[in-house]
Amino acid sequence: MQVPLLDLKAQYATISDECIRVTREIYESQYFILGPYVEALEKEVASYCGASYAVGVSSGTDALLISLMAAGVGQGDRVITTPYTFFATAGSIARTGAIPVFVDISPDTYNLSAQRVNATLEQMTPTERKSVKGIMPVHLYGQCADMDGIMEIARAHDLVIIEDAAQAIGSEYGEKRAGTFGEFGCFSFFPSKNLGCFGDGGMVTTDSQEQYEFLKILRVHGSDPKYYHRFIGGNFRLDALQAAIVSIKLKHLDNWTRARRENADTYRRLFEQAGLGDVVTCPVEKEKRHIYNQFVISLVNRRDELKAFLNESGIGCEIYYPVPLHVQDCFNYLGYGKGDFPESEFAAEHTLALPIYPELTESQQEFVVDRIRHFYANSL
Repeated sequence: MQVPLLDLKAQYATISDECIRVTREIYESQYFILGPYVEALEKEVASYCGASYAVGVSSGTDALLISLMAAGVGQGDRVITTPYTFFATAGSIARTGAIPVFVDISPDTYNLSAQRVNATLEQMTPTERKSVKGIMPVHLYGQCADMDGIMEIARAHDLVIIEDAAQAIGSEYGEKRAGTFGEFGCFSFFPSKNLGCFGDGGMVTTDSQEQYEFLKILRVHGSDPKYYHRFIGGNFRLDALQAAIVSIKLKHLDNWTRARRENADTYRRLFEQAGLGDVVTCPVEKEKRHIYNQFVISLVNRRDELKAFLNESGIGCEIYYPVPLHVQDCFNYLGYGKGDFPESEFAAEHTLALPIYPELTESQQEFVVDRIRHFYANSL
């Protein structure tokens, strides 16, 4: 049996007619950059997330970068974030000339630990603490970070919050959705995301009308009006084609999320029935609505061997993320080393993402769990 990590062809089969119709409309209009399709999607995403405004941009990475620029983060400033995330999180901070300050994660959710953020600030010198301008929490794998704790720290130290919600559209913490706690919420529409386009795309949410207007200026090289520049921005525009595809998919997102959550429950039941509790730890649902961009298990041992075994069995799986950011070569200048963030390093060495896409069948899940049971039964 073949079980891919993600089956976008199966998803496309359910929406192909809509996609072909709308793309034909755009081809005939020859209006490809920004325009009415982007404006419509911005309103739809703002409403879906519970934000006042949304600004379509060229990627999730650019959503982070433009938000940092709008917040005035620049050379020599410090921004606190996690070392256990996709590179774009810290990479966008460094691209502004700011200094990423890494803080370890909570082992249960893999998200930035509010307690450790507070401890890091307390250990700084007054000069270092003054240079901290913001916190960039990541809602990793589709579950919100501890936003009560993080927001309390931000208010106490007058810090801007830029949420990396690239993997978490629709996830909830308390009564609010990801991307609506801080000044900016940043989303990715990369094809593998729960809400993906047919290329690159992203979105920034905000409740500030002033920042909304500023973001729209920054995404067109800082010009307002055209060819007149009071600011230096970038080419961060969202294509009409990508916006139209995301708009179609957004109508299906809650059903897809429901299926992902049901698949997560099925995995838990199957792992329990297989008696794998001693070697496999399933994701913790700590917050209100985990949307399972990834279903990441933690393994006691032999993670890399299991991955190879599953691949040989026709099962797609992936390691997110094998090398924490604090030990990436490009961040050597920050002075961190192996052992500085043990929870992040443990997660990098022991976790594995399994297929969780909405179209996944129970028989496919049974095959995945059976192969894992077989691997450990024959290796212990």
